[in-house]
Amino acid sequence: MKPAVNVEAEKAQIKRVIEDSIGWAATKDKARLYECFAQDEDLFYFSPDDGGNIAGFAAFTELVDGFFMLADFQAVGFAVKDLHIDLSPAGDVAWYRARLDDFNTWKGHPANWENARWTGVLGKREDRWVIVQMHFSFATDAK
Repeated sequence: MKPAVNVEAEKAQIKRVIEDSIGWAATKDKARLYECFAQDEDLFYFSPDDGGNIAGFAAFTELVDGFFMLADFQAVGFAVKDLHIDLSPAGDVAWYRARLDDFNTWKGHPANWENARWTGVLGKREDRWVIVQMHFSFATDAK
């Protein structure tokens, strides 16, 4: 018989993964970033611009090394707002929705995402939560 899922403990772990998936950039802790994501071809995310979509962990690592790890990119800060996390009854799949403010600079100029809509799906693999799918977008009616 499978033990009961401690929903609040699982949600706390999930919240940390979600926040670390953005917050890693402050110290460029690439090892922590990679711990947050599925390291296989299941990984996918939609960027607000189709040119930024990622399919598979190999493409993700190329993005990380070719953009985020460059000296031209500097993280300034972030805020995850209105985070809602839901957990499957079996306790092995979770999904979330939030608003994200992600403040950065590129070559010394602001490169911010403000009030981005952020959704995603996590799976529990080898007893740890990893992001498998994400979607970022901006409301077209935002002012």
